[in-house]
Amino acid sequence: MTDEKRRAGVDLGLSEGEKRELKKIAYQALRHKLLGAEPAALHLPSEKLTEKRGAFVTLHKKGALRGCIGYVEGHKPLWETVRDAAVQAALSDPRFPPLDADELEEVDLEISALTPLERITDPMDFEIGRHGLVVRKGFHSGLLLPQVAVEHGWDKEQFLSWTCKKAGLPEDAWRRGGVEIYRFSADIF
Repeated sequence: MTDEKRRAGVDLGLSEGEKRELKKIAYQALRHKLLGAEPAALHLPSEKLTEKRGAFVTLHKKGALRGCIGYVEGHKPLWETVRDAAVQAALSDPRFPPLDADELEEVDLEISALTPLERITDPMDFEIGRHGLVVRKGFHSGLLLPQVAVEHGWDKEQFLSWTCKKAGLPEDAWRRGGVEIYRFSADIF
């Protein structure tokens, strides 16, 4: 992880051992799905991994985005959310063809464990690097993780505009009425 990404997000109290276990679960899920390898027995070192929490898994190949999918809200234990998001990021991100088994060794995996969404009424009530955003209007919804603004060097208005574009809305939709804006934090590892 680069120093830039390390500045993005927050510490949600996951230990280094818990983070390693989540990465292990994600990689094992990919090996199982792509190579038919049997999943190893789970070792859940704490109750934190069984908390219902949203998470995203981002795949990079040679530094380029190769897939990113996740779940905003926690409907499953964190370890299950990470497992499922890893497989979905590899096989179901509509922006990319499904990951081939021979690509697996070239893929780096990043996990973003999320806090619950918090609706904000002032569109500027968030911090670059600390918060990700969700913009919703009708059937449109877009999400950008906290590290995205840091990686691109965006200010608050740019981050809001790009989140609106991700939702399929005009980039200035956040300035208009009828748009819901949510912030969240993430522990990125």
